[in-house]
Amino acid sequence: MPVAPRGASAWPSERATRRARCRPAERKTVIGRLVRSTDFERVLRTPARARSPHFAIHHLSDRPTRLGRPIGSKLSTDDAPHRTKAVDDSDQVLSGLWVGTVVPKRHARRSVTRVLIKRQIRNAFAAHETGLAAGLWVVRLRAPFEGSRFRSASSTVLRHAAGVELDAVLAEATGRPAP
Repeated sequence: MPVAPRGASAWPSERATRRARCRPAERKTVIGRLVRSTDFERVLRTPARARSPHFAIHHLSDRPTRLGRPIGSKLSTDDAPHRTKAVDDSDQVLSGLWVGTVVPKRHARRSVTRVLIKRQIRNAFAAHETGLAAGLWVVRLRAPFEGSRFRSASSTVLRHAAGVELDAVLAEATGRPAP
C-alpha cells in the first residue's frame, strides 16, 4: 500500500485555496503600484476626491512617470540600432490603474498595523476596480485608529473596520453604492 508523503492531505491546503481565489486570469485589469515619489507628489497636489474619518483618496487621470534612461541615451555597450519608440510605449492615451498608499508611522506605530492597512487598501481597490477611472490613485491614512478600541496591532476587528470604511470611501469616490 503506497504511503502518502508526510503532511499530505486529501483536502486542499488553505494556501492552495487562497491561490485559486486570486488567480491573475480572473482579474479584468492589472492594478499597478505607484513607486516614485514624483508620482505621489503629483497626485497629492490634487484635492481629495473622497474622505472618511481615517482615509482620504486622491486621483489624477495620468500615467506614472517613466523609469530608466531616455530613449536616445547611449550606453557604453550600445551597438544596437537606434529606435525612435520604446517597446512598451502604446498608442493608447490611458489604459491603466495605479495605486499608491501612504500610511505614516505617526498614525500606525506598529509595522503589522501598517501592512494590514495597506493590504486592506489593495483589497478594496481590487473589489472596486471595474468602477474606478483609469489613472493614478493615492489613498492616505489621515488619522490613527483608536488604540483603546483595537487592542491588537493586527486584529480581525481592525481589519474589518478598515475594510468597511475603505469600501464606503471608494464607493463615494466612484459615485456608486458600497458592496
